[in-house]
Amino acid sequence: MKLGLGLYRHMLTPENFRFARQGGCTHVIVHLVDYFHQSSGDRQNQPVGSQAGWGRAGDPDKLWTYEELADLKKQINAQDLELYAIENLDPAHWHDILLDGPKKAQHLENVKTIIRNMGRAGIPVLGYCFALPGVAGRISGPFARGGAISVGMDEADQTPIPNGTVWNMVYDPDAPPGNIPIATPEQMWQRLADFLEAILPVAEEAGVTLAAHPDDPPLPVLRSQPRLIHQPRLYQKLIDLQSSPSNKLEFCVGTLAEMTEGNIYDVVDQYSRQGRLAYVHLRNVHGKAPHYRETFIDDGDVDALRVLEILKRNNFDGVIIPDHTPQMDCAAPWHAGMAFALGYFRSALQSMESKS
Repeated sequence: MKLGLGLYRHMLTPENFRFARQGGCTHVIVHLVDYFHQSSGDRQNQPVGSQAGWGRAGDPDKLWTYEELADLKKQINAQDLELYAIENLDPAHWHDILLDGPKKAQHLENVKTIIRNMGRAGIPVLGYCFALPGVAGRISGPFARGGAISVGMDEADQTPIPNGTVWNMVYDPDAPPGNIPIATPEQMWQRLADFLEAILPVAEEAGVTLAAHPDDPPLPVLRSQPRLIHQPRLYQKLIDLQSSPSNKLEFCVGTLAEMTEGNIYDVVDQYSRQGRLAYVHLRNVHGKAPHYRETFIDDGDVDALRVLEILKRNNFDGVIIPDHTPQMDCAAPWHAGMAFALGYFRSALQSMESKS
């Protein structure tokens, strides 16, 4: 297994690449969408998933080019790291795939172009979440050990999604008043099936894997819209839609542990045995959706060491990242929290290797 770090767009700097390498990482996973308002203050230390993270989509006519991706990969390689995945598409580039809107065919071509550019640049994985609402309803506070700032949830946000918005991001500021139509679960599953049917052949040809994130928070309905992967068994439904080897999972242990069904260790075993994990988000939580709190990696309901042992037993050799972590009281809260998690993972992985 490989140790990685996820970095948001505003954090794609040589300093943060060096931080990742100093923390023992060999890989990074990057976000090229800036989810944060420009006026949100200290974005780097903003609690992940807080409402202040809602922002505006990018330019619909500017896809991520091969040159941009190759340059980013070069910068990362210069710090002795590999660029393993891009996480999440810009709503400006694919919103009508999710909405089944009039630009659906154009947006499918957008995604195909992005995947071809990724393959040409040597970036092997594209993470995505097939959902109309993004993260919503989270709160932040001193929920973790020692009063560390973390995120949690007490109730679902069922505020309807305004027109011109997907994934909490405004892609059309001039959209007419009102809300987007409420879809049915069957409609959303069909939209996902259409997406996979159109995109997976291109992904296979480009040497790129699609990695599906479960719904976060894992609720059957959020912002009045149905969700697809809100229980562990529904990951299997996604896999069974397409047998392509490029149809894999952005396997988020924290989100899966928040689900009300299933045993997290059985879930890890089920999907890792199938060889369907593209990469793993590993964080810890107390509680189940919609009532939970995120914790330090060693202090929640999940035995993270047991998860790692199952992954090793099933020959998972991909990247593991600490996707979220509580912030520690110091001059660099995010970095300190991530350093704690990285040290925990690195020690665990080294210990397992010494015993094999």
